[in-house]
Amino acid sequence: MIVAWHLTPSTSCFIPKLAPPAPKTLPYYFVEHLLFKGTSKYPSAKEVAEAIDGVGGVLNGGTDREYTVYYIKAARPHMDLALDVLFELVRRPLMDPGEMEKERKVILEELAMVADSPAQLVDLLLDSILWPDNPLGRDVAGTEETVKGIDRDMVMGYLAKQYVPNNILISVAGNIVHEEVVAAIKSALGDWSSAKPAAWIPAVGGNGVRCAVKYKSTEQAHLSVAVPGIPLNHPDRHAIQFLSVVLGEGMSSRLFIELREKRGLVYDVHSYAAHFLDTGAFNVYTGVDPKNAVAALIVVLAELGRLREDGPTTEELTKARELSKGRLMLRMEDTRNVSGWIGGQELLMGNVRSIEEAVAEMDAVTLEDLQRVAREIIDPSKLHLAVVGPYRSDKKFAALLPA
Repeated sequence: MIVAWHLTPSTSCFIPKLAPPAPKTLPYYFVEHLLFKGTSKYPSAKEVAEAIDGVGGVLNGGTDREYTVYYIKAARPHMDLALDVLFELVRRPLMDPGEMEKERKVILEELAMVADSPAQLVDLLLDSILWPDNPLGRDVAGTEETVKGIDRDMVMGYLAKQYVPNNILISVAGNIVHEEVVAAIKSALGDWSSAKPAAWIPAVGGNGVRCAVKYKSTEQAHLSVAVPGIPLNHPDRHAIQFLSVVLGEGMSSRLFIELREKRGLVYDVHSYAAHFLDTGAFNVYTGVDPKNAVAALIVVLAELGRLREDGPTTEELTKARELSKGRLMLRMEDTRNVSGWIGGQELLMGNVRSIEEAVAEMDAVTLEDLQRVAREIIDPSKLHLAVVGPYRSDKKFAALLPA
């Protein structure tokens, strides 16, 4: 799990979670919600929020596949307050039973919202066949059944096991003095007892199912195509990111030009590379009129095949490299992103690369690297497809996947 707090000094406090997410009944997502409902010092959700709202700051959290993050971004004069609120959240949450029951309803509403969002639903469906019977293949928020089955004892047990100082990483960025921050952390958390957090759960690949269709009466068909990718610390991580840029990131990408500009088939088409500690995925998504879904899928598969066989051009490599470098450097204009950059790397990879090192790694990627990675990653026999739309069968879609 990750706890992150970002100030302007942006501070990130990272607590590793089970990665990939823990078994179905662990309440990590529920816990994240409950932490904002009151602490010993700020005994209500209103008082927690007002403490940071009152100084113009930002307070939030999120649960991802491999961590949970809590962050605060505030002006430098309010750093002590921000630290105090964040430490209260992660160390002294009240976990009031009444608040838990109210928040259970909130999470169930969130699950219902996702069920009504086919673009989100298709990604979850795709994950379920990429990583079946594995935590990575499930929604981090859980299901209606699991959310209803979580009780306070489960929440308190998880909190006692995972929310402990030896499972927390803190990252701070901004106009701060290192020794001052260390002293503040030691003062607030120095007497916190450690524990033995749960072990990480290794990712497990597919079981042979490569196509999944979920019927939904929608105006668009939603298609997600993916092949297994590479882990977060893999030496080819920049190369696969460049391939994603070439294929489907931005208005000059191959898929955007082919599907939207030339054929007028889609409004949204994009690709992305996802990286986790021990696995990854290379994905393409598009939404299209149901009667054009097969035609759009044929184009997507053809462009993936062309990228594999021919590779990118020198001009595409230059564009992808400069886009990626520029995107990274612009992100670092925000202290919240700086603290996230530092904390995320330290948590998941055990070392922190500088921006200069990352840029140098990108500059070292060659056209031959892209061609090699494209051939290795875009394996036709490993293509997976998920479809959400007005279809009762997967036959016409599954038939398009190469054997």
